[in-house]
Amino acid sequence: MTLAIIAGIITAVLVIGCVLVYFAMRKGDGAPPSDDGLGMQLTNVKVGLDGAAGESDGASSVTVNAEEEKAKAPDTFTRRFLALGGLAAAVFAALTARIWTLQVKSGQGYTKEAEENLLTTVSTPAPRGCIYDAYGRELVTNRSSQTVMAEPTAAEDADTVLRLAAVLSLPAPIVRQRIQDSSTGAQSQRMVADDVRLRDVAFISEHPDAFPGISVETRTVREYHFGALGAHVLGYTGTPTEDELSQATRGRNIQSTDTIGKSGVERSYDAVLSGDQGERRMMVDAGGSVVAVIAETEPKKGSDIYLTLDAYAQGVADQALADQIAPLGDIGTGKGIAGAVVAMNVKDGSIPVMASYPTFDPSYFTNGIPQDLWDLYNTEESGAPMVNRTVNGQYAPASTFKAFTSMAALEYGFADYESTWECGGVWDGFGSGDIQRCWDKRGHGIMDLHDGIVNSCDVVFYEIAKAFYDHGPDGSGEISETALQEYLQLYRFGSPTGIDLPDESTGRIPTPEWKAEQWKNIPSEAYWRGGDYTNMIIGQGDVLISPLQLVVAYGAIATGKLLKPHLLKEVRNGENEVVTVVEPEVLAEPEVNQEHLDYVRESLHDMIAESHDAWPSFAARGLDAAGKSGTAEHTDRLADAWFVAYAPYEDPKYVVACMIEQGDSGAKVAGPIVAKVLAALFEGEGGNTEDLEVAQISGSSGKSVAVETGASSERTD
Repeated sequence: MTLAIIAGIITAVLVIGCVLVYFAMRKGDGAPPSDDGLGMQLTNVKVGLDGAAGESDGASSVTVNAEEEKAKAPDTFTRRFLALGGLAAAVFAALTARIWTLQVKSGQGYTKEAEENLLTTVSTPAPRGCIYDAYGRELVTNRSSQTVMAEPTAAEDADTVLRLAAVLSLPAPIVRQRIQDSSTGAQSQRMVADDVRLRDVAFISEHPDAFPGISVETRTVREYHFGALGAHVLGYTGTPTEDELSQATRGRNIQSTDTIGKSGVERSYDAVLSGDQGERRMMVDAGGSVVAVIAETEPKKGSDIYLTLDAYAQGVADQALADQIAPLGDIGTGKGIAGAVVAMNVKDGSIPVMASYPTFDPSYFTNGIPQDLWDLYNTEESGAPMVNRTVNGQYAPASTFKAFTSMAALEYGFADYESTWECGGVWDGFGSGDIQRCWDKRGHGIMDLHDGIVNSCDVVFYEIAKAFYDHGPDGSGEISETALQEYLQLYRFGSPTGIDLPDESTGRIPTPEWKAEQWKNIPSEAYWRGGDYTNMIIGQGDVLISPLQLVVAYGAIATGKLLKPHLLKEVRNGENEVVTVVEPEVLAEPEVNQEHLDYVRESLHDMIAESHDAWPSFAARGLDAAGKSGTAEHTDRLADAWFVAYAPYEDPKYVVACMIEQGDSGAKVAGPIVAKVLAALFEGEGGNTEDLEVAQISGSSGKSVAVETGASSERTD
């Protein structure tokens, strides 16, 4: 076709050229024309003014030489024709050159682009890698799911839509809507239904003529072997949102057909778990409909990850929280409304337990969480089951903080091994009339620092706080107004721990600068006072920490080293080869006096041994532990219960912290849970997986009953 066009243009140019040559030859012929009608040639004509022919003298005349005028007169017609022909030749020459450029010079490139317009590539999702605990127990794997897929054009066939709706027991408008959903790509197959019954799959496969454009694929979906066990650590998966598609922060190219991690380690290690997408190269017609599949590459499964979790101990912690808070299924049927338990191996920073309650079952998100359950989870009564309270919960640490403020007191000389104070149950050391009380309103009597830690005497610590204030800028000026805060920051309070989970909270250690900014609109409240010290030193007031921060800090009390906590143990590729191993990382070694540290350790050991509420739980399990209770008081609700402990005392291995919101008593409510989890950790060491049954954990019901309100009851710690 192209060659014929070129030949036609060349022919036209040649014809025009011939015409031009012909007229040129006519112009060059010198023979004069004859006039047969007159029988003569007119050469000269003389015209006299007086009309007398032949008389020349005295008269003017005009003489016309016909031959001369004929030679001089331009051939107007010929010149115009030549100009028009030249213009036409130029136009056709330009067209010829352009066609030559398009068809010959650039023809190969345009041919390639045309072919690419006919071909399209669609990605197919890869199976995600599996997740195991530290001992190789399967936590998250993949299972096969029969998935009905449809070509985009199937939505135009009303009969096919109706038949498919009848087989799948779905409304026809829903089926059509799913087929018309182009969010996965214009030419991509559309998922109509997954987890389809085998008999429905067989019917569709046996009647292909009745279901044109419909196919059945075997895809993989996430399977959680122990229900809600470790749900906040594992996280859940889902399809990417528009924002997630536009982000390039996951270390991989995300397609709309992919399944991505939305929370937990599924999100943190999404690039590792995701694998390599497959591809379908297809030919499409001018309307975009698929004509044929040219080539197809299979997707490659992602790498497997092994976590530091101990599934057995994790199950114990998850179940202990549920039994404490919702023994009858709903929040409020037990003690407390929410809680968290976290454990760390103080030898390497690994996290064998991380539990948060209320919790959720990640399998709810496999095929899309039911709308009614999602709505319930977003109500106030559900207790926010999607929140991981171990890393995102921020609470006043209460008396668990006294281990660190004791160290600060010894460091600055505001307490020593011989210091004593008298506790009468009330305290007004600043003489302001603003009385502060010890939890034991009867008073503890004469206390030294050891006794103050063991009995959690608030008055002892009020006196220490006053010493910080008296030696600060408002007193003698010997220390800075942030001396206590700076010491606490040696243990990384107010900073993230660096755990390999997204969106870790940082907590807060209040300073005069922070308070001035916080209350800048109310100047009378923006000033740093002595009461700010007395609140902070017992872990109350504006101090906020997470349970994970407390565990990391107590690990430094136990060993002298602040370790970076981590959940990933190792990564294995498709050949089960270990390609990544996480090594222990020391964040810091606080420069503290070793004698001071030993003194505080001994006090923490005696605290458990002398606690009527906590000791029985530890003794029954043969645990020689050191730790501290705490009860964070509120004016409008019951206190939060804390307990933290590490064991064995002489050679620490694990540290465990538990927090129960509105649990009211750390030693009574949180202490037994810590003892139970510590025992489970030691019981499960070495991967004794055969004799230990991992608990099946249920997701929260999302419901709650009325709980006691008002101020805390009588504290005992």
